[in-house]
Order: sequence, then C-alpha cells, then structure tokens
Amino acid sequence: MSWISAAAVFFIIWWTVLFAALPVGLKTQDDDRAVTLGTEASAPRGPHMLRAVIRTTIISVIICGLFYYLTKVLGFGFDDFPNFLPPLD
Repeated sequence: MSWISAAAVFFIIWWTVLFAALPVGLKTQDDDRAVTLGTEASAPRGPHMLRAVIRTTIISVIICGLFYYLTKVLGFGFDDFPNFLPPLD
C-alpha cells in the first residue's frame, strides 16, 4: 500500500471515528441547569472539540495499526472475509 492509500484509509477511519466519538464525554447545558436563552437545552455546555479530536486521533491510530497488522503481517485480505466464519450448512 502506498503512502497515499494509507493516508486515504486513515482519513476515512478518522472521520468515521470522529462522528462516533463526538458525543462521548459531552456535557449539555441541561446537565448543568444553565440553559442560555435562545439555545436548546441539549446544546453542548462548552467547547470540547480539542478533546474529541485528540481522542479521535488516538483511536484512529490504533485502528489503522490493527488494519496494518492484519493485512501486512498476518496477510489477510478482502478475499478472506467470507472464510472467517464456518459455513452454516
């Protein structure tokens, strides 16, 4: 895999993990009972994007490392996916 392909895979994994990890650790205005006039009670209490980006990057590096290990070290590929589980006969 070239570095461009690896960067593309990391980019896709990073964005997917970002949207999955974004609500983790989120405190809403309703949790603090301090709803600002004109906003929804479920709006975030304060900025939390830096923590979300750091968390996303760490998780993405782990997933990409696992992907590299499975494909390059163990030699698994897309053709091996149907053979992971035994047949249902």
